[in-house]
Amino acid sequence: MRRILEVSTTAYYDRLKRPTSARDMADKELTELTTQIFEDQKKRCGTRTIKKALSRDGHKISQRRIGKLMAKAELICKTKKKFKATPNSKHDNPIAANFLDRKFTVPSPNEVWVGDITYIWTAEGWLYLATVIDLFSRRIVGWSMNKRMTVGPVNEALLSAIWNRKPKKGLLWHTDRGSQYASNSHRKLLEEHGLIQSMSRKGNCWDSAVAESFFHTLKTELVNHKQYQTREEAQQDIFEYIEVFYNRQRLHSTNDYWSPVDYEEMQKVA
Repeated sequence: MRRILEVSTTAYYDRLKRPTSARDMADKELTELTTQIFEDQKKRCGTRTIKKALSRDGHKISQRRIGKLMAKAELICKTKKKFKATPNSKHDNPIAANFLDRKFTVPSPNEVWVGDITYIWTAEGWLYLATVIDLFSRRIVGWSMNKRMTVGPVNEALLSAIWNRKPKKGLLWHTDRGSQYASNSHRKLLEEHGLIQSMSRKGNCWDSAVAESFFHTLKTELVNHKQYQTREEAQQDIFEYIEVFYNRQRLHSTNDYWSPVDYEEMQKVA
């Protein structure tokens, strides 16, 4: 062992006799806790999230120290990749005003929902995902997947959110200017359930920042690390990510690092 470590005999035996320092013991405990949090978050979190989780258990530690412990333990966050959303806004359907106006913080659930649609590649071809997000907690309250990017999955996602949440009339529904959201069938659906339509300004992705942020998270944490052979395989994976991990386990910075479900439950108690 001494030869492998390339140290002198005196130094080797001196280290064996030396008691473990309080710092070393603390680092060992913190590394174990950090590893547990990292694994619970599916290897998708960094030092800021881990620092917040540790502080809730009474551990005061800097992000720099966490970073060193993670590096030593070889805890590497999944690589992020960029993607570009491509809404189809070239149509002659009516365009709603931007009533949301980037007011992404709301005081209670079911006041403002935002929606969007994205695409996932599989060996069988594209799979399209439409989502509905409650701005209050960033919870995915409705979603639908389909092999075609039509108004069908968009309406299905919104209907599932309405059935699950049963919002009062007057809820604000914000999306981009995509043809699916401007279609007659979609506007009719909004009218039937008393939802107010809001749309982003032309060519302004920041007006739909929350919806696009979720797709960025989904792709950098899950989709970009997979090679789906079938749409069914992708659907199952995305279902588990949304319902099991994202809504119930993933620590969200906007929610003071609580999961969307836990954040909503905490607000009920408060």
